[in-house]
This record gives sequence, C-alpha cells and structure tokens, in this order.
Amino acid sequence: MTIKKSFKYRLRLTPEQESLCNQTAGSCRYVWNKALALKKELDWLSIPPSQSLQQVNKDLDQAFKNFFRGRGYPKFKKKGIHDSFRLPQGITLLNQLSKKVGQAQIPKLGTVRFTKTREINGKIKHVTVSKICRNWFISFNCEVDIPEPKEIPQSHIGIDRGIKTFAQCSNRLAIPTISPLKKNLKRLAKLQRQLSKKKKFSSNWRKTKQKIQKLHNHIANIRNDFLHKTSTQLTKSHGLIVMEDLKTKDMAKSAKGTKENPGTNVKAKSLLNRSILDQGWYTFQNHLSYKLSWKGGRLILVSPKNTSLECRKCHHISKENRINQEVFQCRSCGHTENADLNASINILSRGIDPPNSFKGGVLAAGHAVIACGVEALASTAKQELLV
Repeated sequence: MTIKKSFKYRLRLTPEQESLCNQTAGSCRYVWNKALALKKELDWLSIPPSQSLQQVNKDLDQAFKNFFRGRGYPKFKKKGIHDSFRLPQGITLLNQLSKKVGQAQIPKLGTVRFTKTREINGKIKHVTVSKICRNWFISFNCEVDIPEPKEIPQSHIGIDRGIKTFAQCSNRLAIPTISPLKKNLKRLAKLQRQLSKKKKFSSNWRKTKQKIQKLHNHIANIRNDFLHKTSTQLTKSHGLIVMEDLKTKDMAKSAKGTKENPGTNVKAKSLLNRSILDQGWYTFQNHLSYKLSWKGGRLILVSPKNTSLECRKCHHISKENRINQEVFQCRSCGHTENADLNASINILSRGIDPPNSFKGGVLAAGHAVIACGVEALASTAKQELLV
C-alpha cells in the first residue's frame, strides 16, 4: 500500500539563505495576492489551464475549487502569517553531516542543513519551506510503500468527546483534557495588553508581538503533541473506532448576532466556543482517520442526535435522564452511571447495530463489518454492551 507521508525538520540556515527564504516567501505571497486580485476583476481568468500555471497559481486554483465545494472564499495573504513556499522538483538529499544533522540541495538556496529527528522514507514528491516564529522548517512530502497489516486489532470502542474529559471511551478509559490555551490564557492576555500600549511597528512593539507568536506556537505544539500521542495509542489498540459526526465549525459559531437581532448569553457562548476549539476535536478526528487506515482499521462517524439523552440499557430517551453534566439517570429503568460513559456506549452501538441506529449508524454498520469481520463484531459487541 502506498501512502503520502511528510517529514518535517527545523532548518539551520546561513544569514544569506534566511534572507533568500524571506524574499521567496514574500514573492509567493505577492503572486497569490496579485492572481487573486485578477481573478476578482477578470471573469475569464477564473478557470485557467492548470498545466500553464506556476505552483502558487495551482494553489489558488485549488482554493477556488474548495470554495465552490462550500469552503471559504480565498483570502489575501499577510506578511508574517504562514510564510512558506513549495518546491515540486530539483531537491536532492546529501550525506548526513552527523547523526542529527542532515543536508539537502535546494534550488537557489543551495545546500541547506536541518536538524534530523527521524529518517526520511519513500520517494520525495515535493518539499515545503515554512517559517514559524522566526525559525525556518523544511517538510519533505513523500510517497511511502507500507506493508499491508498482517493482523487488525479486533477490539473496537466508541468515543464521546467533551470539554472536561477530552475523550470518554466505551471501555471505561477516560482521557483527561489538557486545554493548553486555557492554561496559558493569563500570560497571553498580559502580553496582549503590553502590545496594545506600545507604538505600532516600533521596535518594542515587534518584540512583544514575537513573544505572543512564540506563545501561540508553544500552545499549538502542546496540543499537537497530545493529539498525536493519544490518537497513536488508540489506533494501535483498536481496529474500529466510532465517534459522533460533530460539526465543530458550526458548534463554535459566535452567538453575537446582529444589531437588529442581537444574540443572548454571548459571553458564556464565547467561553464555550474557546473551550471547544482548545480541544482540537476536528484534528483529533483526522489523526484517527488516517492512522487507522494505515493499520487496516476504520473510523466510523454516526449521528450525534440524543446520544447523551438515551439510556444504553432500555433505550429510553428523555432530557430528564441527564441530571447534570456528569450524571445520567434513566427515568424509565433507573439505570445510573457517568453520563459520558453512557453516551460513548450509545455511540458504539450505533456504529455496529443497524436496527437501533440513526441514518449515520446504518451506513456505519457495513463499514464496521468490513473493518473487523462479522464474527468478531458479533462476539465482542455483545460482551462489551452487556457490561
């Protein structure tokens, strides 16, 4: 099986190479903005032959395709935000200088060194050079042949994502949240107050802004490390994972409203939105999806409707079943347990039990059989759901 995999490293550039990287990223930003402006003004440039476009125009063309599929309209790029450029060919790996220092030959840049934290496997298709907090990184996008998995784990779980508990699994494993933004919020607010008091574009203003960027990068690194480690641990142990099909972008929409129709509980909703985005639910879902596919497993998404209000024992659905955020008590049969655990078992059952599932679960059942096999699903499902 052939997959696409990226290997990212921090570059060790000379002052001349760093200057050229800044110029290249700036030129790419200019081409993007110029092409976007032309597309806005001239209708006949909206569908250009992709073969005749250069790399940045190809990216803009893809951005417009995404727009017509319902994603956001392309935005003009700003200096200092996502500075990067991609090179599709002419990249050559050279002999390592040491165990932790690699070398590559890059067009125009010449020979560059980078901190090599792992081996590069497969055939290099293109590289991306990007700037993050004054540091430059190089990412090798490769086609890698991986062997077909000899044995797929027969275990399967349902996962209920939350704010206080990041992931409650149907096997009773509860993964606590880390909330990196929340833990660094006071420090971030202090730096932003300092920035507001300084003259814009002054030397001290730039220094404070760099501190803010560094803190944001630190927060993102903590979150990404947690999501990668958690998703890797789960995909190693389970061949089928079932989760709710949550529309995170819609869930985190502002409740501010308009002047004519202002929203209610705006501050409370704002705090909830920030907590949702701090968890990285969508990124976690993506990590599980591709890591399971590499191992021969499957991620199934089911309808979230009433998963937290339905009793897993008698399937009675009522708002009164949910006493509070933590406790579930069925008004019909009296079954009582942790609310998130009850929801996670309901989520799992929708992924493997067509008669009791919603539309998403019905579609999921066929995929579950493909992933784990009929006999394995039938036996292990009964054992877990009867607990």
